[in-house]
Amino acid sequence: MTRSVLTGPPCSGKTAVSSAIAAAMPHIAVVPEAATQVYEADGTRWDSLDLAGRNERQRRIYQLQLRQEEAFARRHPDKSLLLDRGTLDGAAYWPDGPDAYWHEMKTTREIELARYDRVIFLETAATIGIYGLDSNAARFEEPADAIANGKRLFNLWCAHPNIITIPAFPSLADKIAAVKAILNKEPF
Repeated sequence: MTRSVLTGPPCSGKTAVSSAIAAAMPHIAVVPEAATQVYEADGTRWDSLDLAGRNERQRRIYQLQLRQEEAFARRHPDKSLLLDRGTLDGAAYWPDGPDAYWHEMKTTREIELARYDRVIFLETAATIGIYGLDSNAARFEEPADAIANGKRLFNLWCAHPNIITIPAFPSLADKIAAVKAILNKEPF
């Protein structure tokens, strides 16, 4: 079983791509994004919270991510996992920066990178002038913020030995096809 992370900034297509993969590739189990689940359960968004609220949500997101990864691995031992975001993503949103995030979560970047066999980094459509602020209720970033967030996320993930970057495409179908092609190359 392999664990592939589908990551990237807002409006990069993570959830749409993972949904398409789930429907088209039955040998892959898709683990849903933990952040959206936490924010929807609380009826809030990151930008609506004070510092203590942001930190508390990021702790819950990290713990939910870990629980989901293990639960899906147990439930689907014969399938590869595709994760809609990984545990490193939270470091991009931790108010005091990645080093404080690692300390708070009692982990390191290296430990978190080692959790995953492959990282598929999706570039935000904001880089080509396409941006859907209203396509996700938890989304609050403007296009320039999404691009900056993408740089922070990429800097967190770029040390992974098997990272693949998928550029922004005008067509979501093209991005889905690019990710399918990568996933069809197993084992890698």
